[in-house]
Amino acid sequence: IKQLKKIGVKVTIKPKITVQNIVASGAINLDLNLNTLSLELENTEYEPEQFPGLVYKLEKPTATFLLFSNGKLVCTGTKNKAELDDSIIQLNRNVRAALKRIKEMQKRKAEEDEF
Repeated sequence: IKQLKKIGVKVTIKPKITVQNIVASGAINLDLNLNTLSLELENTEYEPEQFPGLVYKLEKPTATFLLFSNGKLVCTGTKNKAELDDSIIQLNRNVRAALKRIKEMQKRKAEEDEF
């Protein structure tokens, strides 16, 4: 409101402000193979010709992540800090579980190739 008043806009009522969507960015400090991750995680979209990030949607809490191969991320769709924190925890769990499954599959494949 102060910024509007500074540029000459008259504000006669005090508007009610409610947070509808939080956008947060950060990093999970892991290099990610988005092709493989898109196959291991549910509710993902990855079309590298169109966009370099993997779109990953959580249902509970409702959140959408953009994950990039360098480990950077953007989160949208949460309505408060608690939802944001919960979604980050869930993302971390899901990605680490997927990476563990991928590593186990690679290990089994390497063992099969030895024989």
